[in-house]
Amino acid sequence: MAAEYVLEMKDITKKYGENTVLSGVSLKIRPGEIHALLGENGAGKSTLMNVLFGMPVIHATGGFGGEILLDGQATTIASPHDAMIKGIGMVHQEFMLLPGFTITENIKLNREITKPSLLSRVFGKSLETLDMPAMARDARKALDSVGMTIDEYTLVAGLPVGYMQFVEIAREIDKTGIRLLVFDEPTAVLTESEAAQLLQVMKGIAAKGIAIIFITHRLDEVIAAADGVTILRDGQLVAETRTKDTNVTQLAEMMIGRKGESAFVTTEKRTLDENAPVALKVRHLAVDMPGEVVRDVSFDVREGEIFGIGGLAGQGKVGIPNGIMGIYEAAGEVELFGKPSALNHAHAALESGMAMVSEDRRGVGLLLDESIEDNIVFNAMQIRNDYTKNILGAKLKDTKAIRRHANEMIKELDIRCFGAMQHTGTLSGGNQQKVCIARALTMKPRLLFVSEPTRGIDIGAKKLVLETLVRLNREMGMTVVMVSSELMELRSVCDRIAIVAEGEVVDVLPVDASDADFGLAMSGIKPGQEGGGKHA
Repeated sequence: MAAEYVLEMKDITKKYGENTVLSGVSLKIRPGEIHALLGENGAGKSTLMNVLFGMPVIHATGGFGGEILLDGQATTIASPHDAMIKGIGMVHQEFMLLPGFTITENIKLNREITKPSLLSRVFGKSLETLDMPAMARDARKALDSVGMTIDEYTLVAGLPVGYMQFVEIAREIDKTGIRLLVFDEPTAVLTESEAAQLLQVMKGIAAKGIAIIFITHRLDEVIAAADGVTILRDGQLVAETRTKDTNVTQLAEMMIGRKGESAFVTTEKRTLDENAPVALKVRHLAVDMPGEVVRDVSFDVREGEIFGIGGLAGQGKVGIPNGIMGIYEAAGEVELFGKPSALNHAHAALESGMAMVSEDRRGVGLLLDESIEDNIVFNAMQIRNDYTKNILGAKLKDTKAIRRHANEMIKELDIRCFGAMQHTGTLSGGNQQKVCIARALTMKPRLLFVSEPTRGIDIGAKKLVLETLVRLNREMGMTVVMVSSELMELRSVCDRIAIVAEGEVVDVLPVDASDADFGLAMSGIKPGQEGGGKHA
């Protein structure tokens, strides 16, 4: 008798050191089922898939707890190759294609069809030649199954991204013995018509009895294509349901809701003056930043507010400050306190009264081999010639002024260190972040961007960093624009939050908007567009 489930992952637990990233998570997939796996960034989806595919990072860090069953039989998956042998494939969000090869060569890569040659008859099978006609026939069949009419001998280099996504799918379909396919954000790079086509392809694959795990942030697609849904939050299983019994609003609430969880920082809710002057006006901003999609972003930030920018990874939120600050090439219009601000000019952005605490504090935010004091004054010295003195026509560092200011910042921000001369690279993550903030403050900005301010630091340091931002805003009147993947952080300190999806601002919400409103916005669904599904 055939097993009810092609895959069962039972009570999967995974720790990295003291950090538990999965806690007793279970997942059950029936043959021929499209099963959506949902969760915010950091919910545990990627780690669960790493366990399923036997990724080296899992084995190298102590393995995992729980068990995996395929067709009802307990199994061990030693590696991604072992997963492939057992009939598990993945359509990656980031393409795994070789641009210099043809579509046929990519589809048959590592599974080439060969035919005997004169040399192989003498010296062995390793000298057989490729049977290109046979490989092309297989490729044609796989391409037809995903609705692609493109010639199978076309080079991958130069193909539109949508075509490459379908070639990825065709490659997985061509593998013999496939019983489970994982689609990781497959529609993220597709146009609306391509995405609709892909959902139909997925349904066709499922109709052949192949199960599909569908990882996506687009909740309307879940309702349209999936049979069942599993939702993770903070490494735990929070819900299993059938799509016929739910709708996008309920899914959003389950993804985002954190009942009983206290906010990072408690701030009094403020009623900001809607007639307050606009500090930052952004219109039709587009940014060319690798890994980020910023297509057409517009919003206003009022003077004296903490304005949040949230959204899922790669949807554009991090690209916005990087574009405005001139770190990556950008187009559009930006006004700061009523005056045009030049794009593509980092020096001018800093001179205009903006400063930024980068999300990449170790890459571009800090000079790790230099002292705390040199890091704090670096931008001010370079841009405004502050903390220098003129001696016989030469500009030299004013070491006394630098030390005095650095000590003030260390005290003001409670930077835990042995002194201002300590190398910044020896500090903890939270204290490094405070040095980044000190550097930005030393520019005396009127508007401060902070991008992912608590990434990679412990919860105690997170609270101190967030409290520092609130204090700068409340006591010094500084306008703050905060970008974060942590929605709870944004809701705990901001006045309003813009949610970005697919390179555009979907909605600007008050912090006390419902979990459903935030979840829908993060899924790219604008107000009044909650189509598809059963509504409560």
